[in-house]
Amino acid sequence: MLVRLVLILLLVLLAGRAIWRLLVGVVEGATGHGPRRSRVPDRGAQMVRDPVCGTFVVQSRALSAGSHGETAWFCSEACRTAWLKAKP
Repeated sequence: MLVRLVLILLLVLLAGRAIWRLLVGVVEGATGHGPRRSRVPDRGAQMVRDPVCGTFVVQSRALSAGSHGETAWFCSEACRTAWLKAKP
């Protein structure tokens, strides 16, 4: 009997949490405000391609490096380091 009560309480707790998160998500989506900032870039944001791994990155968030008048954009410090080592 006690086990059944604990399981029912756990189920109610999980269902309540799921409903609460759903409501918070709906409110955030409807108002555009919330604690979470979207990592999705704005429509029309300039994208650049990392020459090492081929990943597309928003230019304003990308790392850059220049060599012989050429500027390249990178998704990470590891890619930038690999590109700089490969350049003569």
